[in-house]
Amino acid sequence: MRNISLFVITLIIQSNLYSQDLLSGKYSADELKGLFISQESWKPFPEISNRDAWSQLDPQIMKGYLEQANDWIDYEWPYIPATYSLLIDRTGDRDMYQQVSFEKRTVLGTMILAEIYENKGRFIDPIINGIWSICEESWWGVPAHLPKTEEYAGLMDVSDPFVDLFAAETLTFLAWADYFLGDKFDAVSPQIRKRIYYEGNKRIFEPLMAKHHWWMGEEGRRPNNWNPWICSNWLNSVLLLEQDEEKRMQHVSKILVVLDEFLNPYPEDGGCDEGPSYWGAAAASLYDNIEILNTATNGAFAYVSADQKVKNMAAYIYKAQISEDYFISFADADPQTNVDGGLIYRFGKAVNDPDMMKFGAYFYEADNRKLGRFHYFRNFYRLFTHDEVINTPKVLPLPRDSWFPDLQVMVSRDKEGTDDGFFVAAKGGHNAESHNHNDIGNFMVFYDGNPVLIDVGRGTYTRKVFSNERYDIWFHRSDHHNTPSINGIQQPPGKDFKATDAAYKVRNNYVSLTENIGTAYPKNAGINAYNRSIRLNRGKNVTVTDTYDLKKGEQITQHLMTAYPVEQVKPGILLINANGQKMQITYPAANTKVEIEKVKLVTMEDQGVIQKWGDNIYRINITNTSPGLKGTFEMKVSKL
Repeated sequence: MRNISLFVITLIIQSNLYSQDLLSGKYSADELKGLFISQESWKPFPEISNRDAWSQLDPQIMKGYLEQANDWIDYEWPYIPATYSLLIDRTGDRDMYQQVSFEKRTVLGTMILAEIYENKGRFIDPIINGIWSICEESWWGVPAHLPKTEEYAGLMDVSDPFVDLFAAETLTFLAWADYFLGDKFDAVSPQIRKRIYYEGNKRIFEPLMAKHHWWMGEEGRRPNNWNPWICSNWLNSVLLLEQDEEKRMQHVSKILVVLDEFLNPYPEDGGCDEGPSYWGAAAASLYDNIEILNTATNGAFAYVSADQKVKNMAAYIYKAQISEDYFISFADADPQTNVDGGLIYRFGKAVNDPDMMKFGAYFYEADNRKLGRFHYFRNFYRLFTHDEVINTPKVLPLPRDSWFPDLQVMVSRDKEGTDDGFFVAAKGGHNAESHNHNDIGNFMVFYDGNPVLIDVGRGTYTRKVFSNERYDIWFHRSDHHNTPSINGIQQPPGKDFKATDAAYKVRNNYVSLTENIGTAYPKNAGINAYNRSIRLNRGKNVTVTDTYDLKKGEQITQHLMTAYPVEQVKPGILLINANGQKMQITYPAANTKVEIEKVKLVTMEDQGVIQKWGDNIYRINITNTSPGLKGTFEMKVSKL
């Protein structure tokens, strides 16, 4: 029996009931001990004393870190007032606190890299100041992640620490400072490294081993990106800092089980229900763990990357691409996604996917000299694979058709390898997805890479976004997606509100998704069945055909969202000028009225929408005032 906690054993038993336990089921505890390089001997990257290794890295990238660090060498490490934390409770604002916290870590991480490159000791005192300042913070997490109860009311209970995303991230910075600069710290005072371990153990290691955190896995809800993201920071930190090998392996054993809680129930199709902008923290964070595990065991976890589900998880990121500038933006995803080309390349190489490697090379910013805000360890992997990536062909795969049956998401275009012509994405699923929007039956249409009908995606995150008021925010509601309101009723949240009878067809000249979305509405909507078919007729148009059977036929309003002004040419015809491309929407004129409104973007949450789309969100409401109990309503999008 493994020398791990009862909680871990329980998770293993639960997981074995329905899954493969790809990570935790391979090796016994004794076998793990024999696989892992000891803390003292583990050298994941060349030590700072190995000047030959560091001198071979791209000098422009390293000089970029040095130049930025020079600007910060006299940085006054700020404290974070309690009132900044209280804002999350008082106004819902999370940015004021986070801006200070994130900047401190960015400065520290940049100085560490600059000192490694220059190796003159100029940054040691500023780095020590940064470490000390961060260790004196009451909490390493952010107030947005505090429980929304009176017990906290915007301030952390320091007597009972728990681990959120950014607490785990913080220890990663300190762990790598210890690894690369530990001897230089000891030359100043032995208290520096002692403080790093003490704070890391008290704030991160002990809470993670002693208590269950919701992101580790909950009954009835599969974990989201927090699971692998936190595990990746937990794993690299404990491997670097924990000198007690027995404890080190206890942590590793638990991490493997927790990761399987993420991987076991993950859709076999590899689709990320949080959308492509969360892929970098979900599937990609799983890969971070695999990469670290392989680095620490001489490749003992390479088998994970050969698993078909893991391969599918990897490929999702390029299958979800619309054009060079856009990705699908269902749920809280962003329409413009900052992808890490180097990470994608490495993941693609691990799963033996040449298309993914080329995709990663396409987005790789070879001259990027800025530190990524999160996943600090990725910077070191990037530095040592830089030459590989820049010598890889740069190609966007842009697959013609992708179907994710578990998510019920269709992604298709006129022709593979180009964004010329029509692109359509459509979804079914359910209304309890991670970062959920009520959007069953939603679709988006692009032409020549430009948005025509859109999913707005997310706005600025505030306390309200993750509260019981979430669906008071317009861009979370079904009446601000390309979905119908039926008899004046919208879709509610919850797993019971879902699409059924999904049927996907793909042919050379068309592709379609048909499903009953009537089951996404409550009983008072008066629906027997409401079948929606979204069809791309390649090179011609996109048609959306709704066939319904109602208990009452008061009205049906088709909502359409766009980022361009809309003109009603005449009843039955709408015109959208999409970045110079004239697009026409036709619909049955009989018994219909049309309202075109510009959505007012005025709230704190709306600022994120403005950042992505500008102040240019329009909603089209096409209301059939006499739909009858049974009927069909067809909309067609075509190019003029």
